[in-house]
Amino acid sequence: MRSLPISFHKVPELATPRLRLRGHRVEDFAAMCALWGDPEVARYTLGRPQTSEEVWSRLLRYAGHWSLLGFGYWVVEEKATGDFVGEAGLCDLQRAIDPPIDAPEIGWSLLPAHHGKGYATEAARAILQWAEGEPLHATDIACIMVHENAASQRVAAKLGFARTHTVIYRGELTDVLYASL
Repeated sequence: MRSLPISFHKVPELATPRLRLRGHRVEDFAAMCALWGDPEVARYTLGRPQTSEEVWSRLLRYAGHWSLLGFGYWVVEEKATGDFVGEAGLCDLQRAIDPPIDAPEIGWSLLPAHHGKGYATEAARAILQWAEGEPLHATDIACIMVHENAASQRVAAKLGFARTHTVIYRGELTDVLYASL
């Protein structure tokens, strides 16, 4: 494990025509539990819904990403309503994948009520634009997804990601994709 100096980074707010991406707050915990406890969301991400204890650890992990790495996940909200749509962002999870992922990973998960609206593409595009102007010390962004997740495959294609290889990760056929910054 690499040794990183502890520093604290403010989570930038990003905006798109329909969405606001902002840092997580403790008050988001209930909405996060709804997201990560939803079987449809878990189907292609974790394989099973998360408990509230696991979601709490996720919230803390998000804060840790920003503090230690200078990037992380955002809450995705509808601008018009302020409703919690889901989460999207960048991470470094040190996954047990061979070959190892050698770039920050982008990801997105939305509540099922917001699927099919183009929000994942819109949020991820804003994150990639933000990443282009940041010193991430990376020239590429990675993305992984279960091979059969057709909706996320379409989003990744719209964003310019290309599959480089497929691995078995957590017992699932998983595609590893990359895009250049």
